[in-house]
Amino acid sequence: MATALGSSTRPGLLDALDPEQRAAAGAPRGPVCVLAGAGTGKTRTITHRIAHLIASGHVAAGQVLAVTFTARAAGEMRTRLRSLGVEGAQALTFHAAARRQLRYFWPRVVGDRPWDLVDNKFRLVGQAANRAGAGTEIETVRDLASEIEWAKASLVAPDDYPAVAARTQRDTPVPVAKVAEVYRRYEEVKNSAQVLDFDDLLLHTTAALEEHGAVAQEFRERYRCFVVDEYQDVTPLQQRLLDAWLGGRDDLTVVGDANQTIYSFGGASPRSLLEFTRRFPEATVVRLERDYRSTPQVVDLANRVIGAARGRPAGSRLKLIGQRPAGPEPRFAEYDDETAEAGAAAARIRQLLDGGVAASEIAILYRVNAQSEAYEQALTELGIPYLVRGGERFFARAEVRQAMSALRVASADEGAVGGRDLVTSVRRVLARVGLTEQPPAGGAAKERWDALLALVELAEELATVVEGADLARYVADLDQRAAAQHPPTVEGVTLASLHAAKGLEWDAVFLVGLAEGTMPILHADGDDSAIEEERRLLYVGVTRAREHLSLSWALARNPGGRRHRRRSRFLYGLIPEDHPAARVARAQAERSGSKARCRICGGVLTETMEIKLSRCSRCPSTVDEDLLERLKAWRGDRSRELKVPAYVVFTDATLVAIAEQRPTDDHALVSISGIGASKLERFGAEVLAVVRGR
Repeated sequence: MATALGSSTRPGLLDALDPEQRAAAGAPRGPVCVLAGAGTGKTRTITHRIAHLIASGHVAAGQVLAVTFTARAAGEMRTRLRSLGVEGAQALTFHAAARRQLRYFWPRVVGDRPWDLVDNKFRLVGQAANRAGAGTEIETVRDLASEIEWAKASLVAPDDYPAVAARTQRDTPVPVAKVAEVYRRYEEVKNSAQVLDFDDLLLHTTAALEEHGAVAQEFRERYRCFVVDEYQDVTPLQQRLLDAWLGGRDDLTVVGDANQTIYSFGGASPRSLLEFTRRFPEATVVRLERDYRSTPQVVDLANRVIGAARGRPAGSRLKLIGQRPAGPEPRFAEYDDETAEAGAAAARIRQLLDGGVAASEIAILYRVNAQSEAYEQALTELGIPYLVRGGERFFARAEVRQAMSALRVASADEGAVGGRDLVTSVRRVLARVGLTEQPPAGGAAKERWDALLALVELAEELATVVEGADLARYVADLDQRAAAQHPPTVEGVTLASLHAAKGLEWDAVFLVGLAEGTMPILHADGDDSAIEEERRLLYVGVTRAREHLSLSWALARNPGGRRHRRRSRFLYGLIPEDHPAARVARAQAERSGSKARCRICGGVLTETMEIKLSRCSRCPSTVDEDLLERLKAWRGDRSRELKVPAYVVFTDATLVAIAEQRPTDDHALVSISGIGASKLERFGAEVLAVVRGR
């Protein structure tokens, strides 16, 4: 047995790691839990752990299965393993791994031809909705598809859906019983057509392992060591598949960060990560908190964002420690409208580009995809290239398909370009399909040129890590990337949603649209867990930045529009009091003759939340926690009785205001922002009874 520091492994393998990374990578075989904060080198750690276990003789490379959540992350893991001399270990997404296994075992467990995979279930859900008499509008069908995905990921069958939806207070697009009927019909339509959706890959693979002993035995003889990245995002279905893979064994390494749980809408939960040591009491647990990605200024802001979270479990209380030299302070800015906000972001990006920052190292991140339009226009006006993440897939582009076809032909006849190094060979082949020495001026021609240049850069990367790599090896590598949808980096500013930015990083990040109603999103209001997930989403956005970080919001959507918006509640306490953005809000309130004053210090109230609480953010809260809990319990009962989301009764902010001010009569109650005549008539007596302890 090797020691924890891997003394029996290849000399120097773990020397480049810091003490905590080395403790995780060099831990003996068995259960290991790595609690890894953003930017702390988790991929580096787990790939070194795989290499250490192989070099120490604990496991053969072909017996390792590492799974993560995106094709890009899996591709990066394979590249890292290859640079460590590890060939043969599997690094795939959950779905890609299950698809391979199901295809292999299908003849044995089903017998007929393998069913095709449906890339998009929209059409089938639409058919099911029509048969069930539900709405077939585009948005309704899309929401029904998402609800079905949540149910399957959560291991909820159609017959069980109504009870589970009621217990978890699901906000459904149509009545719960109708969702269950659409779900049931969808499964019938899908099975009749003999096709599978992505969740079926996991479900059927799990069933094959659980119900067929010979299948399970063959699989478990092949794979003995498992690594799971982003473990905070596993769904109950993925956890069940993992349990089927393990089959009671414990050679499992998991890595995750509960502070970055942002996919609960899809069934993800950090529970498996947080309860890992309960399941494996003998597990090695290592905390990675040294942040190598971001400057101390960015790290400090990130810690303050997540430090304000409520109800954080012990396993999520990682505090990042910046390791990089000091950098610029994060920028905050308030604008009159979204057009002005987008224009300012584009102008600042032009400054960064002129200062030497590459376009591919800059990102604009927003909460919802619809926000991208203003930024696309602003960047276009300044001639700045950009890419919308989630747009056309790289390997589906016509010029890339043409290039790969030419490369395959050349690799089949290596003599045609033989005698040259790989990069020269690739350049020569791509010159035939449009790669010139100098880039075109711009537009679509420049985009095509950038895509071809990205293929050259992949050849350079392969030549660096694989000595003697030839065209055949390069083409095989491209095919693997295409199958896994792991594209290369193409030059251009990235436009992406905060969810799509997970797992990525840039030198400069612009977090835009940080106004109430967008961040947090409007439908999260009134749900504590949803609000905290929105806070974690902002934390993920902040931690994407290495050096330059800008946070902004607009008071109106369009130029000349009513400036009724306010900055996100998550920014309270982050913006210095003497910052122009803070002073602008205060001056606007004073000019408008605002009479809203803090009931404690008498200062002018400028923020929506301050006005609602009748207290400025600097003054201490006087909330009665017991009363707040009673109010939430009452609200929950009323929302279930009325069959409406909790926030429709009262938002969290209104309940906090009531618990702070403890009104004793109708006059005091209606003076609280958010409680008008209709709310007073409908709920006033009940609320006052709760306040009085009845």
